[in-house]
Amino acid sequence: MKLDAAIIGAGPSGAWAAYLLAQQGARVRLFDPSHPREKPCGGGVTGRALAVVSRALSAADFPTVRIRTARFVDTAARGEDTAPTSESGHGSAILLAADALVVASRAAFDGALLAAACRAGAELVAARVRQLGGHAGAFQIETADGGQHTASHLVGADGANSFVRRTLASAFRRDQLSIATGFFAHGITSDEIVIELMCDPPGYLWSFPRPDHLAIGICAQADAGVDAAALRSRVRDWIGRVGFTGYSRVEPYSWPIPSLSGADFETLDVSREGWYLLGDAAGLVDPITREGIYFALQSAQYAADALLGGSTRASHDYADRVRTEIVEDLVRAARIKAAFFRPRFSRLLVSALAESEPIREVMADLVAGTQSYRTLRWRLAKTMEVGVAWRFVRSLWSGLDR
Repeated sequence: MKLDAAIIGAGPSGAWAAYLLAQQGARVRLFDPSHPREKPCGGGVTGRALAVVSRALSAADFPTVRIRTARFVDTAARGEDTAPTSESGHGSAILLAADALVVASRAAFDGALLAAACRAGAELVAARVRQLGGHAGAFQIETADGGQHTASHLVGADGANSFVRRTLASAFRRDQLSIATGFFAHGITSDEIVIELMCDPPGYLWSFPRPDHLAIGICAQADAGVDAAALRSRVRDWIGRVGFTGYSRVEPYSWPIPSLSGADFETLDVSREGWYLLGDAAGLVDPITREGIYFALQSAQYAADALLGGSTRASHDYADRVRTEIVEDLVRAARIKAAFFRPRFSRLLVSALAESEPIREVMADLVAGTQSYRTLRWRLAKTMEVGVAWRFVRSLWSGLDR
């Protein structure tokens, strides 16, 4: 009997799962009333994420900006710890490999993946799902336009506010979410990302260049006691401190992002009999960088593999693989998260990047997503012959040992 799957959400994880399943002859229906759409985030797509989808599309299939440098700044630095000056302005810049990171319009990137899924044979149902029922082998799906559908397998790829998660598992608590908010600065772009770590509340500010604008923003835990309006005010101040000029207008945005603790990851519920959660809906986001596209695509691949394998334990196989190949590293990130956002670490990071080539190499790989947290301590330890780098390592040591 032909594999029959309903996928709720046509973002990267849903579209990629649909492509993989449809390519193998499965009957796939994608439910989403709004994709492709612009998403308020940095829009960075790492080389390893592009490699996952390379059989269906490449960076040539949608407009991108190749990121050449990542600049870390400390605009609050004072006295002897003041951030050194680089050619691109205050802060320390690192060069990225040619294939390390591109930034895309999410509407364009998501649209390219969705088009690939539809070409492979997936059916897009452009309607919001308002009710789910049933169990493995007979899920019932009701859409807002009155449509009635059934499917043997159900995939939730509908983001941080996942309706599938809320219905079949439990919604993320406020302390398990971050707020990402800021502005699209229209009329200017660049080939450099700019990042500043902050401690109150813990998080970071960023500027990511899109093809025709900058996405400038901030992220912090949703339960940190600072609302989106106050965070956007900090972004406005930061725009002036860093010196962004020349934009024609700014457009505000806000978006929730899962940001789980180590304990949350260790008890994460991503599948049960007949249903699967992918990407943001599963909570698979780096708790430090808040990068999630790679994990969205990776989890889609694992879910498709489990479904196509035909095992009666497909849901268990998927959960085990996610835990082994994704969650174990994210647990490590969650455990050192607090150390990353301490003021001393921020100052030492900018200094270490200016003075230590090994530290620059580590951070370049961390930005590109190729440096795992599993081996981070080992790579940092190799730099200890450089004085400032050793101070940098020590500032993280307690977090890495937890």
